[in-house]
Amino acid sequence: MKKLGIFIGAVVIIGLSVWGYVEFKKYSAKNAVQTYLIEEKNIEKSNIEELDPFIANLAGDKNWLVYVKLKNDSKKYYYYKDSDKDQVVLESAE
Repeated sequence: MKKLGIFIGAVVIIGLSVWGYVEFKKYSAKNAVQTYLIEEKNIEKSNIEELDPFIANLAGDKNWLVYVKLKNDSKKYYYYKDSDKDQVVLESAE
């Protein structure tokens, strides 16, 4: 019974660690993109309609994309943070 409790505890800890890592990467990508848009592109925060980080199933840093929708702009933008160069990169615009 004690081994079962240890096993379940280990599974829960590993699961929470994976979930925490994913949420941290999405949160940090979203914050980097928001800071980039406001400070580098001079877009007011009120003009940013939506910032939605997601897992894109691409290689490397491109795995953590952020969907950006701006007010009065019909395009959809996808950014990611390149950790090697420490900069935010526009991946695509539709």
